[in-house]
Amino acid sequence: MHWILGIGLTVLAFYMLRHWGDLPEEKRKAYLFRGLAGGFVLLMLLLLLTGRIHVLVAAVGALLPFLRKLPALLKYLPLANRLYRDYKGGANQGQQQAGGTGARPGSGRMSVEQAREILGLEASASRDDVIAAHRRLIQKVHPDRGGNDFLAAQINEAKAVLLDRQV
Repeated sequence: MHWILGIGLTVLAFYMLRHWGDLPEEKRKAYLFRGLAGGFVLLMLLLLLTGRIHVLVAAVGALLPFLRKLPALLKYLPLANRLYRDYKGGANQGQQQAGGTGARPGSGRMSVEQAREILGLEASASRDDVIAAHRRLIQKVHPDRGGNDFLAAQINEAKAVLLDRQV
């Protein structure tokens, strides 16, 4: 009996995957949802017919104490969201601080000393030195070459600060 069920499930999976490949991109999500819902219904029916539905009832019973605490946990959702956004935005901050620039993102215009430190220039650097240092660094960290958006923006801002000072 089990081998018949296995063959049937294999044929069903083959049919579904073949049909999935023929679908246009916009219909795949709806088809996936219908397939998962149908699979869930079939699983419940199989558990019911084989007398193993008690496993599912026990699992739901085990989750009940956690479900009672869910409203209390939902009040922490904004905090978790903010921490996640800070974590995702903090990756640029960590790379920037590792570079030793000392500037904070979003702090406004950087100082001339910070700009010189980013470009690796001395106080007596000419306009051509600033342009050459910018070109050398931006080729290394440009986002089109797998670099970082934040570092490229810092290098561009450092060039603008030093060139504005010289004008």
